[in-house]
Amino acid sequence: MDAVRGLADVITLPVPGPGFIGEGHTAIHVMQGREFARTDPFIMLADDRVDLPPGTRAGGPHPHAGFEIVTFAVEGEARDRDEGLLRAGDVLWMTAGSGVVHNEDVEPLGRLRILQLWTTLPSGSRWAPPRFAHMPLEKVPVRREPGIDARVYSGTSGAVHVPSHTYLPLTLVDVRLAADAVFEQELPSSYNGFLYPIDGEITVDGTRPQRLASGQIGWLEFGGPSTTIRLTARTNGSRVMLYAGARQNVPIVTHGPFVGETHADLVRVSRAYAEGRMPRVSELGR
Repeated sequence: MDAVRGLADVITLPVPGPGFIGEGHTAIHVMQGREFARTDPFIMLADDRVDLPPGTRAGGPHPHAGFEIVTFAVEGEARDRDEGLLRAGDVLWMTAGSGVVHNEDVEPLGRLRILQLWTTLPSGSRWAPPRFAHMPLEKVPVRREPGIDARVYSGTSGAVHVPSHTYLPLTLVDVRLAADAVFEQELPSSYNGFLYPIDGEITVDGTRPQRLASGQIGWLEFGGPSTTIRLTARTNGSRVMLYAGARQNVPIVTHGPFVGETHADLVRVSRAYAEGRMPRVSELGR
């Protein structure tokens, strides 16, 4: 068997705990930005599950600056005042850049589960003008092979290539595998990445093949001669999210919804927000 890129670390996550909305909201903080030297270019990933009475709205205006946000709808639907209707399989791309006010006035339409990922921006693009894009499920190309149904949201998988909506070079693939199906993915050697199972269990090949199941996150090995990862579904099939992106190798500092490279960056964007100089998401061109 050819050498493949295996898992460097498997982390078993806690069960969902209380979310910031209150009753009806639970969340798993899959990563929290405390070990950015290891997770670069990824800062934070939250797995939010919302089940609120019909007509309930949640959220409120808040700023972001200095990073990008990728919101993936795992299941359910929600209506947002700024972002419109979000359905299962949709992705929202937002570059916070120089700063934007996110209203997040959300009305879940039944049970909702979303993954919200924060990624750093390349240093030269950190303060780019903010922008927003909605990628609906029907616009997502699919890589189909025997036992494989892989939706490619960004980057390249097999023969499918999707231009990135982010300044950060990023690969995002929703991989669905039938029982015993084998999926191979090439990644640039400069990419760090992780696997986050949604359903079922997979085996990730490597020097020491490892199992990975829902409730865990698996970090890929970084460096070495191989750029291929190989996944095999277990008996009942599986669904796993693959996130990978180019390491930026620039230290970051964070404070709440702001990311910068120096403390002075944080002071500057905080002042811009306080003085009302950040646009709202609703004002950005689609």
